[in-house]
Amino acid sequence: MTDMSWAQSIVLGAVQGLTEFLPISSSAHLRIVSELWAGEDAGASFTAVTQLGTELAVLVFFAKDIGRILAAWFAGLRNPDRRGIDYRVGWYVILATIPIVVLGFLFTDQIRTVGRNLWLVAIMLILFSFVFVAAERFATQRRDLQQLTRTDAIVMGLAQCLALIPGVSRSGATASAGLFLGLNREAAFRFSFLIAIPAVLGSGLYSLKDAFEPADAGLQASGSQIVVATVIAFVIGYAAIAWLLKFVSNHSMNWFAAYRVILGSTILVLLATGVVAAY
Repeated sequence: MTDMSWAQSIVLGAVQGLTEFLPISSSAHLRIVSELWAGEDAGASFTAVTQLGTELAVLVFFAKDIGRILAAWFAGLRNPDRRGIDYRVGWYVILATIPIVVLGFLFTDQIRTVGRNLWLVAIMLILFSFVFVAAERFATQRRDLQQLTRTDAIVMGLAQCLALIPGVSRSGATASAGLFLGLNREAAFRFSFLIAIPAVLGSGLYSLKDAFEPADAGLQASGSQIVVATVIAFVIGYAAIAWLLKFVSNHSMNWFAAYRVILGSTILVLLATGVVAAY
């Protein structure tokens, strides 16, 4: 176990904020950056806790939407006549969250061990790039968030489970599922952000103890370093959300797919030549 430096905690916090919402996998980037820089893994718990910063950014950015959905959900519980789209979206978020909660709990050990293998990370970066390309190729983008259905929520919730594998990308997997289902890009990404809130907040809070008192080998961050990294992730994450929603309105995910293929291929070469270790 090696103490994390302040420079490393600051950079990793920035990486988390920049990559959490872009469909390029924040967990993969934290794993890669920490390995290339320090020769050790920052750890799944550090990743989960710093994600609290980016999820706070989601809460702030979508505060009005979240407040409206919550108000409509509670109102709809009391009065059937007030069960509009916001009421249904509230239930859809709950429905979409169930699969990842169950699988995340069942496979906690695998996520923190074999899931950190850089061979797996690099391969997932490349393979899921083609999923993005296929989603863009067959997307009709005929529906917006007002036309979201229960089926959309279930499928996107199942797709979110793939984010348990570093290299896949939570937003990439869920947004691709949305595109395959006929949602437009902005609707797919907006719902992707909404269903990530309970899952990531739960994961981060569950991992707090392990992050501050790690028992495994790898980089060990102090409490103050984790706090600073989380704050940095919040600030940069907020800016990343605003940029991404504007970008996907007029650009496809193919740009991100190309980047993922280049990054994944580079890591495979570094692994094959022994420059970096898989664990």
